[in-house]
Amino acid sequence: MNIFLKTEDEIELMREANLLVGKTLAEVGRHVKPGVTTLQLDRIAEEFIRDNGAIPTFKDFPSPYGPPFPGSICTSVNDVVVHGIPTDDVILRDGDIISVDCGTLLKGFNGDSCYTFCVGEVSEEVRELLRTTKESLYKGIEVAQAGHHVGDIGQAVQDYCQERGYGIVRELTGHGIGREMHEDPPVPNYGRRGTGTLLKAGMCIAIEPMVTMGSREIAMLPDRWSIVTRDRLPAAHFEHTIAVRAGKADILSSFEEIEHLERQNF
Repeated sequence: MNIFLKTEDEIELMREANLLVGKTLAEVGRHVKPGVTTLQLDRIAEEFIRDNGAIPTFKDFPSPYGPPFPGSICTSVNDVVVHGIPTDDVILRDGDIISVDCGTLLKGFNGDSCYTFCVGEVSEEVRELLRTTKESLYKGIEVAQAGHHVGDIGQAVQDYCQERGYGIVRELTGHGIGREMHEDPPVPNYGRRGTGTLLKAGMCIAIEPMVTMGSREIAMLPDRWSIVTRDRLPAAHFEHTIAVRAGKADILSSFEEIEHLERQNF
């Protein structure tokens, strides 16, 4: 396993890339409403990223299963857990949820973050799924400190969600991040405290709970990208990129602008 510890200067460059992801997600969020297609959201994101001097990392990202990813963001609606392909065929409707996953490459370093948005009036049951998933992300971040282990993160996320009756996707994980979008170590959303890779100051990782309303079982659609819940119940996905410190983790990405937008709308 090749784990690259980042210098303070490199962490600051990573912060720039990740803050741009947060701003991009907020820009997309301004347009998340009934009647909008996921391809329209993708075009908004790509233009915003490029206008800010960065490259959308997901665009043409290779796959071991088929063609490269065609979009600049992943747009995963309702029962699509992750890797939803933006298309004119998917039109957002009142009551939907959409997970928007975004990556940028800026000044040689990557940013990566995801937020699940409500489209119009969403049921309280689904809102609770989103709240729990987002809260579990911060439970994982709380224990992501030097001297702890990757398993500590996984158990914190898993316990929080499973205690509330939700499923944790196991086949997909968070990851290290830096000059490459996906670096070691993998960061599962399940595990046992004290197991897995030892966390060290200077490690940068993306923590990303993927949580299902029902069964944790998933399947891949024929497009060879989109991952859906087998029972077709909704799933939520939130992600932050962090830098591991001796104490409290340093969150490099930001939901601040998105949350401000949500407060205005609700």
